[in-house]
Amino acid sequence: MTLTELKYIVAVAREKHFGRAAEACFVSQPTLSVAIKKLEEELDVKLFERSANEVAVTSLGEEIIRQAQSVLEQAANIKEIAKRGKDPLAGPLKLGVIYTIGPYLLPSLVRQAISRTPQMPLMLQENFTVKLLEMLRTGEIDCAIMAEPFPDTGLATAPLYDEPFMAAVPSNHSLAALKEVSADALKNETMLLLGNGHCFRDHVLEVCPEFARFSSNAEGIQKSFEGSSLETIKHMVAAGMGVTLVPRLSVPKEALNTQAKRKKNEETYVRYLPITDDKGGEPPTRRVVLAWRRSFTRYEAIAALRNAIYACELPGVTRLS
Repeated sequence: MTLTELKYIVAVAREKHFGRAAEACFVSQPTLSVAIKKLEEELDVKLFERSANEVAVTSLGEEIIRQAQSVLEQAANIKEIAKRGKDPLAGPLKLGVIYTIGPYLLPSLVRQAISRTPQMPLMLQENFTVKLLEMLRTGEIDCAIMAEPFPDTGLATAPLYDEPFMAAVPSNHSLAALKEVSADALKNETMLLLGNGHCFRDHVLEVCPEFARFSSNAEGIQKSFEGSSLETIKHMVAAGMGVTLVPRLSVPKEALNTQAKRKKNEETYVRYLPITDDKGGEPPTRRVVLAWRRSFTRYEAIAALRNAIYACELPGVTRLS
């Protein structure tokens, strides 16, 4: 049994396909298949159920692959321990970020990281929360910036900041004349939502649960549309197709300065409004956290990343220590 063989079975379990697993491991498919067959013969167990269209892990195989992932991680830790003896921050840090945070935090974060820890480049991965959790579990990434809540997977977490939501409405909409808007006032509007898989979609539906019904004749709702990204939805708002909720960091600076002089022919087509709570409570927010495996040994790297995030300009959010 070798670490290479363990790497191969973990890759097949992740990809559910021998060809894609071979590509991910940078070997030919016959090489990978022969190695896995050899391991199955050595263990005298069947790890995978093979069919024409897919590969499934057997029940016993799942337990073996979980152990293989742990062994690979521990082997990688040996190298990390050696690196830490020379420089605790040496080597890249694999960071995952959800789609509704990445475009607004990463530009500033990358600059801070380059300035503070040039020996620790950030290898970035944008994805959905559920995918980032899986990548954390398998060791494909070291840590991730996500919004709570997410399933308890035994990860270590550190709070970063609380970020309020704002309503985005067309500049010629009747709501645009207000200084702030209540969630109740949004119920009669056409709501634009992110598609399934985005945790921010769930956050919006917590604020306005009525929109979860997606019915054109539901009481208090006209209809709802879906977009693939926050920026796409903002363009839909600008075009007058409806309203939406956005996180505070996604709001352009110039959009908040309504008194600023604009260049000739320059117009703002979207108005961003603070949201008030109908029952007199706190306005809706999301908590953004940094999560990592408890077995991850580069503690100094996590601390350096948190410091770089805190050094970023984060207008309108409440930083958490």
